[in-house]
Amino acid sequence: MTTSLIVHGGAWDIPEDLLEAHKVGCKAALLKGWSILKGGGHALDAVEAAIKSMEDDPALNAGTGAVLNAEGEVQLDASLMEGAALMAGAVAAVQGIKNPISLARLVLESENVFLVAEGAVMFARAAGMEECDPRQLMVERELRLWEAWRREYESHRGEGSGTPMGDTVGAVALDRHGNIAAGDSTGGSPFKHPGRVGDSPLVGCGIYADNGVGGAACTGWGEGITRVVMAKSAVDLLKDGESPREAAAHAVAMLKERVDGKGGVIMVDRTGNVGYAFNTAHMAHAYFTEAIGEPVVGV
Repeated sequence: MTTSLIVHGGAWDIPEDLLEAHKVGCKAALLKGWSILKGGGHALDAVEAAIKSMEDDPALNAGTGAVLNAEGEVQLDASLMEGAALMAGAVAAVQGIKNPISLARLVLESENVFLVAEGAVMFARAAGMEECDPRQLMVERELRLWEAWRREYESHRGEGSGTPMGDTVGAVALDRHGNIAAGDSTGGSPFKHPGRVGDSPLVGCGIYADNGVGGAACTGWGEGITRVVMAKSAVDLLKDGESPREAAAHAVAMLKERVDGKGGVIMVDRTGNVGYAFNTAHMAHAYFTEAIGEPVVGV
C-alpha cells in the first residue's frame, strides 16, 4: 500500500493566460494535503486541506474566484466522503461561506448527509463557522465576464448557445492506514440558473470513496456526470480488476458515449495507484505518491 494524493483544478477549455495559474494552484494544494499524509494524518484531513487551498485560490472556480450565476451571485457546492464507514457530507447553493468544503466536513460529522441553501448556512452558523460577505468571494475577472454575458443575453433576449461549462476543484487521497477520502468543491457553471446544482455535491456522481476499492472525484459538465453516476461507476470498474488509469479512461468514454458529456475524473485505488482521464481541452491536475520522487503537475 502506497500513500497517495491526487488533485484536480477543473476540466474545461482553460484560457491560455490561466494555464500556469491552474498548475500553480494544483501544486500548492497537493503539497498542502501531502504534508498531512506525510505526517501520518487522515486522508479526510488531507483532502479537506488540499481543497481548501484551491478554494482560497482566486484563479480557480471554488470559493474565492468562483463564477457568478445569472443573478450575479456566488452560490457554492461541495462534498466530502470517507471510505471506511461510507460517511459523507455535502452542501449546495450556499452563500457567504468562504470554504464550503469545511462546511461539508461538518455535515459529514453530523447526522446529516446533504444540506442546501439557507438551511446549510443556518447549520454553519449554529456550528460557529465564520461567514463572510458574499461579495468578498467575487473577483474582477468573473465580474467582467458576468457583465459581458448580461449584455449579450439581454441583446439576444436570452436566446444564446446555452450555459457554458464551469470547472471544479477536487482531491482523492489514501493515507498510510488504508483510509480513502474524496472531495469536490465548485462555483458551478457560469451564469447558471439560481439554485442550479451539478454533480459536485452529489455522492456517487461527483465523488465516491470506499476503502475496499478506491476513490474518485469528477469535474466537467455536471448534468452529464450526474446522469451516468460517474464517480461510483468509475470506482466500480476497479472491482473488475481495472487499474485507476484504465477505470478513469473508461468512465470518461462512458460519459461521452452515453450522454455526449465532457469532463474528467481523478482516482486512487486501495493500494495507492493513481489515475486520471479527461476529454476536454485541459484538466489541471497534480499527484504525488510514496512511489515517486517528486510531484507530477499538468494541464
